[in-house]
Amino acid sequence: MPFSDPTVDGATIQEASDVALARGASVRRTLTELTAMSDGAGASGLGIPLVASTYYNLVLQDGPKQFCAALREAGVSGLIVPDLPLEEAGELQAAAAAVDVDLVLLASPATPPARLEEIARRARGFVYAVSLMGTTGERTTLADTAAGLAVRIKARTDLPVLLGFGISTPEQARQATTDADGIIIGAGVMRQVLDGAGPNDISAYLAAMRRAIDMG
Repeated sequence: MPFSDPTVDGATIQEASDVALARGASVRRTLTELTAMSDGAGASGLGIPLVASTYYNLVLQDGPKQFCAALREAGVSGLIVPDLPLEEAGELQAAAAAVDVDLVLLASPATPPARLEEIARRARGFVYAVSLMGTTGERTTLADTAAGLAVRIKARTDLPVLLGFGISTPEQARQATTDADGIIIGAGVMRQVLDGAGPNDISAYLAAMRRAIDMG
């Protein structure tokens, strides 16, 4: 969900957020459209799980309880809030759990062992492994820190570990899933959309990623 000050995102998602906001995108509009497609019982009508990613400022607009309830009504089953510190996540985590929404926690290459243990213990759904210390965005190579981080997390949890930040090519997807269970692609998709790609183009792009993972 676009936000006016996406602090952990690089130039591509910043641009995409600006375009979306200028065209009228909002939390309420997004959730209203998703609710119209849901099955009426809190499940997505799209046939796939939905995970929302946004910033905590937008959660606070209505409060964690109301925000999470709206997510569930719209068929969203997971939530990523990258700017929410672990020490301050308790209220949102409780609100999300109350309506069966998984609050996904993030870990980075700089996360110390004790903190990583707590993230692994409190995470729900999957753990978001941030491949490098930096912002999101397309990169020519997968960060050297990616594999080691995935291994560290997997040693502490049975949840899937998904690697994100800087993955935008099939070869990077293949490399990432050597150690991780899956990948998160944000900027790569947004760049294609900003450059004029339509649904069929995005489908082909993601299919190429999936083939690379399966072949790897």
